[in-house]
Amino acid sequence: MRENELTAPVSLTQNHKFNRAAHGWARQPIVDTSGIHDRKDDNPGWGSNKRWEYWCVMTPTHLLACTVASLDFLASAEVWIFDRATNAPVLEKGTAALGDDGSRAATLPAQVESGTASYVGGGVEVVIEQVEGGTRIRASADGGGFDVFAARPEGHERLAVVVPWSDTLFQYTVKDVSRPASGTVTVGGVTTQLVEGESWAVLDHGRGRWPPSCTWNWGAGCGRATDGRVMGLQFGDQWTDGTGSTENSFMLAGRLYKISEKLKWDYDIKEPLEKWRVHGAGLDATLTPFYDKFSQTDAKIVSSRTDQCFGYWSGSFNTGSEVVHFENVIGFAEDVERKW
Repeated sequence: MRENELTAPVSLTQNHKFNRAAHGWARQPIVDTSGIHDRKDDNPGWGSNKRWEYWCVMTPTHLLACTVASLDFLASAEVWIFDRATNAPVLEKGTAALGDDGSRAATLPAQVESGTASYVGGGVEVVIEQVEGGTRIRASADGGGFDVFAARPEGHERLAVVVPWSDTLFQYTVKDVSRPASGTVTVGGVTTQLVEGESWAVLDHGRGRWPPSCTWNWGAGCGRATDGRVMGLQFGDQWTDGTGSTENSFMLAGRLYKISEKLKWDYDIKEPLEKWRVHGAGLDATLTPFYDKFSQTDAKIVSSRTDQCFGYWSGSFNTGSEVVHFENVIGFAEDVERKW
């Protein structure tokens, strides 16, 4: 498909509806999403607004994740720490607050780097702040937590995509992969330093107005190609179908290669720890999972089922001028069903 590359700042909304001039993708987060907010006044989209910051940090010793999210009527946060030596979570804590309590608990900036995102409440504290050279991510719950710096190297590109379903339903996402990570993780009073040069952070920044139910795939990978250059995998499926947008890309040495085609996903959700293959448009990548982060929620206002399978990607990508090979690149692939 033909996708428009956005090269100048643009607003996601216009008169409370989708701004068609924003339909496209960018190499940096240049889309203004201040029209997606949690104020009921002057906001006809209230109730369908979805805003979140999700960070995942993958290291040789641990997997770390935290989320701050607002769905207008509900705000939530999660902290998760996984010990790779035992292949099991050692901390997992989620919390949520309804209505005005949620608005007070969660803070989310209009743009990805325009302010601090935070959640405090229910035994969980998450603070995501922009600092010189990158992002500081602090998350704690139940006596454990992590303090991570995700560096943003000069010239580092990330995939920003606007996905419209209609004039009233649309999403803006920034998928930022292979951010070099450093810092500490603490569990049970024991603090471990992240292994610099082998630890990577991934961001999923989302702002939009969603239909009440949806399904999606997301896959990401961070590390180095076989020749030693830093690379990143980013691809998605299902939720972008029929919109004229994809969230598929390959990053090499800081440079983003946009994949403007729907990729084919081969996997069996009934056997999530079997291999996942994503291929097409010069890409052939296979994930060999070692853990399925399965979660399921069935509440009156929100329900979901997630299989997020962590493992190692191997394969190749044709940039148009060369074929880049990669093996044992840490990452994940997920299959999600959600009603919200």
